[in-house]
Amino acid sequence: MKLIKVAAAALNQTPIHWENNLTNILAAIEQARDENVSVLCLPELCITGYGCEDAFHSSGIRQSALEMLQKIIAQTDGIVVSVGLPILYAGGIFNAAALIVDGRLTGFVAKQHLAGDGIHYETRWFKAWPAGVAASVEIDDVEYPIGDLVFDVGGVRIGFEICEDAWVGTRPGGSLAARGADIILNPSASHFAFGKHEIRKRFVLEGSRAFNVSYVYANLVGNESGRAIFDGDTMIASGGKMLATGSRLSFGLCALTTATINIESTRMVRARTGSFEPDVDGDESDIIDTSFSWPQCPLTRNEPVSEDWEVNTDLKAEEFTRSVALGLFDYMRKSFSRGFVVSLSGGCDSASVVALIYAMFRLAETELGFEAMLIRIEHCLPKICRDNPPQDSQALLKTLLTTVYQATENSGDVTRDAAAAVAEEIGATHYLFNVQPMVDGYEQVVSQAIGTKLNWDDHDITLQNIQARVRSPSVWMLANLNSALLLSTSNRSEAAVGYATMDGDTSGGVSPIAGIDKAYLRQWLVWMEQTGPHGIESLPSLKLVNDQQPTAELRPPGENQTDEGDLMPYEILDAIERLAIGGKLVPVEVYEHMRVQFPGIDRRQMGNWVVRFFRLWCRNQWKRERYAPSFHLDDQNLDPKTWCRFPILSGGFQKELADLQTHVESADV
Repeated sequence: MKLIKVAAAALNQTPIHWENNLTNILAAIEQARDENVSVLCLPELCITGYGCEDAFHSSGIRQSALEMLQKIIAQTDGIVVSVGLPILYAGGIFNAAALIVDGRLTGFVAKQHLAGDGIHYETRWFKAWPAGVAASVEIDDVEYPIGDLVFDVGGVRIGFEICEDAWVGTRPGGSLAARGADIILNPSASHFAFGKHEIRKRFVLEGSRAFNVSYVYANLVGNESGRAIFDGDTMIASGGKMLATGSRLSFGLCALTTATINIESTRMVRARTGSFEPDVDGDESDIIDTSFSWPQCPLTRNEPVSEDWEVNTDLKAEEFTRSVALGLFDYMRKSFSRGFVVSLSGGCDSASVVALIYAMFRLAETELGFEAMLIRIEHCLPKICRDNPPQDSQALLKTLLTTVYQATENSGDVTRDAAAAVAEEIGATHYLFNVQPMVDGYEQVVSQAIGTKLNWDDHDITLQNIQARVRSPSVWMLANLNSALLLSTSNRSEAAVGYATMDGDTSGGVSPIAGIDKAYLRQWLVWMEQTGPHGIESLPSLKLVNDQQPTAELRPPGENQTDEGDLMPYEILDAIERLAIGGKLVPVEVYEHMRVQFPGIDRRQMGNWVVRFFRLWCRNQWKRERYAPSFHLDDQNLDPKTWCRFPILSGGFQKELADLQTHVESADV
């Protein structure tokens, strides 16, 4: 038996934060050495950070990456390490993985398939390396091999599939296996999305089985650059069997997953596989030989372990809570914000935001411990707390979370009391503002200027919007006073139809729930009230929010305003959105699908709702363009900067909506 201990590392990197990134990389190498690991796979572009965007075009950034590479090489005695960085060759920039063997740089493998859909834009910065091509690149007057390579390291062959390479039908693994690869390393930067863990697990297992190799998958973890959250999800498989899995959505900066693999076992399985056809053309110019003395490795038991929160739980609720909590934690500390400020209306959206902040503190403390958590975010404490920091998590949360209920004459006791109760249970610093005098002042100024007193019959939307908009300056003042991050409370359903006041409830530096629909938020808030994430307490005070019908409380109380009354039932709205925007169906097609999904609804009513959705969608693209950055959670994202592009000006589907109305009316004949 030839046994080798391999490892995959999940790292919490930050674009162009050289000290942070180098520290995490060296920590992973040191931990791997302490655990007698021989091969360590680090994530994609982990030296620079994956999300550098157009900074990849900077020659200075690439030069700094090479300088960091030299520092890493100096710390790799006795170990094989792969590390990712951009490399300039023949006038193009390539997303590459460097293989370092026992303190020597042996060459670079360049990514063959670039991620260019969804939130990814790799084709803007990188070139795809052609399969079967090997060349050499000069770095500091030394030539190194680059391209589609296999490394023969002391008799063990190592190849690469870099992230997207493994997601395509023509993945390089088949060619690597034909060239005798024993181990395939997959350095990735694969963002979190609901259900994505199972997809990754399938291609890791299938790659190890189909290619008869040991497969090592490494990924980033945390909120790296703002919008994308990475979940870690490291895996090691061999011969179609999962040997080890790492933690997901961890608050740690560096986490190692290790396993012992049997090289002879996969070689023998490959040898007796009738369909396997080795590459025997005699040309081994793409095989890079390097010496390495493999240490003796004892036979150990590999046991993949699932997270406690993944077993017998509501997995989507757990993933949503933990991903957004981790995203907020990293956003706060990486932006050097002194905590958060939320305009807490007592309704579903703002209550969801503060519940996520509560979960952030509790999950971070549970995993890291209070002292370690405090050290990680001590730079986020207000100056007054530097010399006398909070002594427990309750005091820390009160220091770093401020909420405010901003009342007008149309606000009710139910929402005010709900906001106060939720803030008290969570432990936030909570204020009550009366903003009616400001509303009255603006109404008076404008009424005098136009010579007409504003009234609800003629100026409904204007009078609603001024109430929402007048709340923005005061909550921004609180954020400025604290040097804190103001969080917007808009959700995806309302973004789809523009049911939000620009410069009002859309105000904020980041919008943590803009990637999730309102119907799901309402379900999740009940789960947070009654169950909560594994290992932390639920929030019973949310019952005061969950018992309400969602309302903006912007019209006079006697009108009994509700969100669904203004729009349509959220379940209907979200279903139309998925068909129209996700499915790219035209109005008639959406209508026919909706009739099947909701057969009990009157066809004319359904037709009216479909028409309303399309008209509001087209009218409000300018709002979506101005929303604060949001977190990517699934393929229904409406963020026009990273996922869902639509023209600000368009014909508004006039022909298609006319076709729909004709179609509905023809059913009467």
